[in-house]
Amino acid sequence: MSSFVSLRAIFDAWTGTVASAAVTGLERMVSPRLVRFVEGETGTFTLEAARPENIPKQVGFEDGKFTGANLAQIVRGCRVEIVLRPARFLFRPLELPARAADFLDGIVRAQIDRLTPWSATDAVFGCSAPVAQGSESITTMIAAAPRRLALGYVDALSAFQPFAIAIVAETGEGGRIRVFEQKSRGAIDRVRLGRTLQVVLAVAAVTALLGSIVAGYLADSLSAQESELERQITQRRAAIRGADGGERSPMALLERRKYDTPASVIVLESLSRLLPDHTYVTEMHLAGNKLQIAGITRDAPSLIPLIEQSLHFTRATFYAPTTRSPSDPGERFHIEAQVEPRNGP
Repeated sequence: MSSFVSLRAIFDAWTGTVASAAVTGLERMVSPRLVRFVEGETGTFTLEAARPENIPKQVGFEDGKFTGANLAQIVRGCRVEIVLRPARFLFRPLELPARAADFLDGIVRAQIDRLTPWSATDAVFGCSAPVAQGSESITTMIAAAPRRLALGYVDALSAFQPFAIAIVAETGEGGRIRVFEQKSRGAIDRVRLGRTLQVVLAVAAVTALLGSIVAGYLADSLSAQESELERQITQRRAAIRGADGGERSPMALLERRKYDTPASVIVLESLSRLLPDHTYVTEMHLAGNKLQIAGITRDAPSLIPLIEQSLHFTRATFYAPTTRSPSDPGERFHIEAQVEPRNGP
């Protein structure tokens, strides 16, 4: 059971990583304007934007609403980041093996109830970029807060139709950790895309399994049909031979002659496999069961044992002297042998 849970966690982390990469690539193509709400020590928020000339400097937050400015014109269609003070979050360091860097989000989600007083459904949480501790381990800082805290700010801005709203934790050391993000309707959601990817992979796996089962069934069926056809062909051949008068019939004699007479193609193929690379055949004569070959080789005596070892030839011998001239690259040989007909399959 534990191994299944581990595999499921790895699979969820992998699909989440792929979905995040896809969403990141799409968002780079169309990047909305960023508006940032930074909380101060007094509870007021400082507004930061790419075009600060048309926005107020500060806004307040009272009774679940932002006050002090017409935020509808400022945040509509923009990416909003709400940066909260460190006092609103619980921070916990986490040490992991170096190989876990690619699955960090899934691992943090699986262990959030052990690291914080809240479960994964009751909290908003995130982690900083991993820092290497030697070559075998990494450390990351986890920031978590109650979900109702984040949803209070998100609900206050959702009515203004921003492209996305993110809650960011200020770590107090100049760093920031994103703990929550919600996109408007029509924007691409990483979690939803990851689940869609899991469904697609599951459907593909089931389809592949069904395909393999069907392929195995068809293979067995075709094999049975092939065996039946071979049996019928054998029976039909036996019937034809019996109708032609048995072994003395012209068909039987022709069949016997086909297997008793050596085929030149098979003889040539057997020679090409037997003779070494440094041997060249310049002449070949096949008369009945007698074969004569002539050519050039580096070591003529060694050819006799090679030919004798074949199942196709017997009684190999030289029928003419072996000579060597200064212009030849080797010895000129003349060998004859008895051919054993083996034309059957």
